[in-house]
Amino acid sequence: MTKLSVNINKLATLRNARGHNNPDIIQAAKDIEAFGAEGITVHPRPDERHIRYEDVYALKKVIKTEFNIEGNPTEESFVKLVLENKPTQVTLVPDAKGQITSNHGWNTIEHAGYLKEIISVFKNANIRVSIFVDPVVEMVEAAKATGTHRVELYTEAYASEYIKNHKEVAILPYTLAAKKANELGLGINAGHDLDLQNLRFFKSKIEGLLEVSIGHALICDAIYLGLENTVQLYKRCLQ
Repeated sequence: MTKLSVNINKLATLRNARGHNNPDIIQAAKDIEAFGAEGITVHPRPDERHIRYEDVYALKKVIKTEFNIEGNPTEESFVKLVLENKPTQVTLVPDAKGQITSNHGWNTIEHAGYLKEIISVFKNANIRVSIFVDPVVEMVEAAKATGTHRVELYTEAYASEYIKNHKEVAILPYTLAAKKANELGLGINAGHDLDLQNLRFFKSKIEGLLEVSIGHALICDAIYLGLENTVQLYKRCLQ
């Protein structure tokens, strides 16, 4: 079964626009779980422009499914946040400061030493580790040596080609990367620009897909379709 983890960053962006507590992020996370999501994802950034560090502590107290914290471990504050909250999973993403959104995976060859060192910190705290990678077989191979439990395939390239009706071309690098991950015993997650149009096909082609993390598209769909209905629609794409 492929789990749906809902990234609630965009709800926090909406809340922060007015400076109050509407929407209530904590209640929203509880509701999303009740609607059937198997996880909640947050990606706190140093400027706290959406999820705030204090949100993470509050969410940790109420989340009953899997809690996934994404971020760049080069930020000491991020490492401290993860270790103090001990989520189910930490997803390491090579974001630059001020970056609007994630736009590439780790170079697991160039940064192998650093990744191995920081991953061991989280593993020693009994936290499952996933690292963001591009759908490149060599990067998946090198990820194995870092000690990570999982890789998260960065799916923007897939989504961009899918919308041009190039779905077979779009999926090929991902099937090859997934095949290598399965051979190496690495768990497979995926995320970025997955939506109701492209998710079902992606799921059908990626053997061993354990989890997708979806935020922006899901929250946008919820404006028109309602949050509960939207969560259910995404879950059906994963069946």
